[in-house]
Amino acid sequence: MTRAQCQGCRDGALLPFDFTMAFQPIVDLGQNRIWGYEALVRGTEGQGAGWVLGQVNEANRYKFDQACRVKAIELAGQLFQDAETRLSINFMPNAVYEPAACIRATLQAAQRVGFAHDQIMFEFTENERMVDVPHLQRIITEYRKQGFLTALDDFGAGHAGLNLLANFQPDLIKLDMELIRGIATSPTRQIIIACVTTMARELGITVLAEGVESETELTALRAAGIRLFQGYYLAKPALAMLPDVQLAVAA
Repeated sequence: MTRAQCQGCRDGALLPFDFTMAFQPIVDLGQNRIWGYEALVRGTEGQGAGWVLGQVNEANRYKFDQACRVKAIELAGQLFQDAETRLSINFMPNAVYEPAACIRATLQAAQRVGFAHDQIMFEFTENERMVDVPHLQRIITEYRKQGFLTALDDFGAGHAGLNLLANFQPDLIKLDMELIRGIATSPTRQIIIACVTTMARELGITVLAEGVESETELTALRAAGIRLFQGYYLAKPALAMLPDVQLAVAA
């Protein structure tokens, strides 16, 4: 039975630091449009994610994870103009005590800004091996039940690979940027990414290439059949605003 409140919900302590979000576009070059934006945590004066995450510990991890979701949704609610634009939010599986209870703040924030649930995508990644696999499965099941999209981030790095994909089939996988780097001149990388794209298609999963930094990388990735892209070549993240994207150039 789902608890009305979990341990984290009952703890009223505030975070000892402040933060905001930068937004980086995810571009659908198949349709030459903005598919969505990923919300990336930043310090209020533009400090990088490392500065913020360096202040997250066992005691405040839950509060931080919840605050990130709400901050991202509220800012996006002010900035997004298109009801079809999606918002991608990173989350920490180990910060979720009870999936149905811990999603309440997200649901309330989405309702306040008028976001449909299918506008929100949750990205999860595990650079360390996921010990409690059933817990992650419960999280993903609950998020899908609520109508949210899910994505496996950094696919091809650490433990975010085939074993994790075998247990969970998200809506999207995001290719790790280190796998992408140098693809234009690497037949090995081209073959690997082409095979991953084919596998994902057969599983009904969309592939997103992140960390794209050059036209040659973009061309090689498009040749592999990928249509969703994110990276500095298209646009850098903008602090608390939506950056310009040169779609005509990218197409």
